[in-house]
Amino acid sequence: MTVPLAWLFTVLFALLALPCVLRLVRLDYVSLGHRVRNGDLAELLLVVAMVAMLSPVGGPIPAAGWQAVLVLTAGWFAVSAWRGRAEGHGCAHHALSAAAMLYMVTAMPHGGMVHGPWLTMSTMDTSLAWPVVALVAAVYFALDAARSGVVALRSRGTAAPGHASRTLCRAAMGAGMGVMLLAGV
Repeated sequence: MTVPLAWLFTVLFALLALPCVLRLVRLDYVSLGHRVRNGDLAELLLVVAMVAMLSPVGGPIPAAGWQAVLVLTAGWFAVSAWRGRAEGHGCAHHALSAAAMLYMVTAMPHGGMVHGPWLTMSTMDTSLAWPVVALVAAVYFALDAARSGVVALRSRGTAAPGHASRTLCRAAMGAGMGVMLLAGV
């Protein structure tokens, strides 16, 4: 990925953090439920992780720190989906998203350590390890982005507060993750 393209994606993902934060500040989670709040928090965490992975200057948290956060996030949502605490599809999607990001952080080349322990996906000059995993995940995120976009268009103005914002962000995040995964192959 070229540096200008990395900066473009960094800015686009950073912009996705705004609707996440606005939902967390404005929405009434007492009536919407903790499941919706947990999903919005996960979305914000995943957006911030994407910004850290893409930024050409690296991030303030080393790769090992992001790996720990992403393992916990994937585990939390996988167990929640398994127990059926929330909409199974939403929890499963967040678990898969965190697992895909964990894959990206882990599969980045770490041999030269030119940038130290920081995330350097935007400046890596080789491909991710296990490219088949990246291809399968990219197909999932592309399909989910298309589905989320259709859901957002169909439910304009008729759904619960924040639903349109949430589904549009999910579509944009999925498309971006699909592109990043394909760029790493």
